[in-house]
Amino acid sequence: MNQVRLIAVLAGALLFCGGGEDGRAQAPARAFDVVEATIPQLQAALGAGTVTSRDLVAAYLARIDAYDQKGPALNAISAINGSALADADALDAERRAKGARGPLHGIPMVVKDNYETVTMQTAAGSKALAGWVAGTDAVLVKKLRDAGAIVIAKTNMHEFAYGITTLGSLFGQTRNPYALDRNPGGSSGGTGAAIGASFAAVGMGSDTCGSIRIPASHNSLVGIRATQGLASRTGIVPLSSTQDIGGPIGRSVMDVALVLDAIAGYDPADPQTAAAVGNIPKSYTAGLQPGALRGARIGVLGALFGTDAADAEVATVVRASIAQMKDQGADLVEVMIPGLTELIQDRLRGFLVLGQDFKADINAYLAARPTAPVRTLEEVLASGKFHPGVEAVLRGAQAVDSRDTKEYLEHIVKREKLRVAILKAMADQRVDALAYPVIRRKANLIGEAQLGTNCHLSANSGLPAIVVPGGFTPDGLPVGVELLGRAWSEAQLLKLAYAYEQATRHRRPPASTPRRTS
Repeated sequence: MNQVRLIAVLAGALLFCGGGEDGRAQAPARAFDVVEATIPQLQAALGAGTVTSRDLVAAYLARIDAYDQKGPALNAISAINGSALADADALDAERRAKGARGPLHGIPMVVKDNYETVTMQTAAGSKALAGWVAGTDAVLVKKLRDAGAIVIAKTNMHEFAYGITTLGSLFGQTRNPYALDRNPGGSSGGTGAAIGASFAAVGMGSDTCGSIRIPASHNSLVGIRATQGLASRTGIVPLSSTQDIGGPIGRSVMDVALVLDAIAGYDPADPQTAAAVGNIPKSYTAGLQPGALRGARIGVLGALFGTDAADAEVATVVRASIAQMKDQGADLVEVMIPGLTELIQDRLRGFLVLGQDFKADINAYLAARPTAPVRTLEEVLASGKFHPGVEAVLRGAQAVDSRDTKEYLEHIVKREKLRVAILKAMADQRVDALAYPVIRRKANLIGEAQLGTNCHLSANSGLPAIVVPGGFTPDGLPVGVELLGRAWSEAQLLKLAYAYEQATRHRRPPASTPRRTS
């Protein structure tokens, strides 16, 4: 374990195991099983007084201590919040005095290492930013804290979010709790592995092209990439201002909806969020009903199931999961999007703009943060403090002189053409959502390239998509099914996903991080 990580983990461990501020030993956590516990279940126990937020924080920290660097050594956690127990005590006292702020009051959660936090370093998985602590919380972190959530830790990520296997120079490789020799997806794989292993109630990731949805799929979780502009990016280390968005990863649709309620909304510092005004319901949980699939029309996007023999294993699981939607009363419609195959084949040259965005966006971000140890992408490269696995993409981004080019504008136009083509196909077939595999291949072995992502349909159109557990491959690896909807249709997607989840209950915990008996 590197020194930065060791200091952070030891700080949390001392708080967990040692005495309070006055040196007296703290009472041990009351017996409460946090494994697979949902936010409503935790909130019910807190409200009944059978458990405190301190108990919950201690229980989750104990699981992190047992399984993150020991046992299966998932390597999902990048830093422990040394004030987590104090935060819990304050929220417990507030609950006793005034009642709960809302459904997230006293609920422990984790956030990805690219979210700024005043209590822990923000390094985006890179040695180039090691030790840097931001002066303010990211807007979404502040919203969650204001809602009463307790950020107990930060999670590992693919360095600068520039990859989908969760590997970086600062913290190394995160492991998949369902198969320790495989990756957890990325770039939010630390959050995916942590929530899959019940290191917290829920977590935050960010998605530029699949970085919430792939970890959700690989860890039997729910994840949502909202409509571009629904949630602020202020205080999140950027990869692409065109495509970045933060969002929740959880073990249930309800948990994800509760977090979305807390984070959605306009941020004056992020002009993109102005489009969200008037498009956010009172609550994303209000319409969650088990029968929501009855009468729904689901478009099956066969073009995204793949034709390679290696795609067949995941395709079989997803086809079966979509058939289960029909069993719940949905009408299934095969949908074709004219020109989609060509757009997919041409996506790197056609509309995937993150390579052109990154240099300008990271330079602007660092320039606005004078305490950061590096000020430009060029300085990151000059420092040599990055993983060899991201060197090529970093150098490629550095070679981009400007976004003010004909090529870049052509890419933006192609993105709009994709969005219009998707919406027209949905309108012509009168479907409520499109269904397809999140990623056509199961989690790859560590060290091998992860192929088969379908991340671009949502990321490059700006349309929302939700992932829900769809089952497992014969060798026990999770597979998610993705549902994509029209702009601002998050409530509808959550309804459909909830109905499917309640009917199938595909989610199951990994064997590598069992319940603890101590």
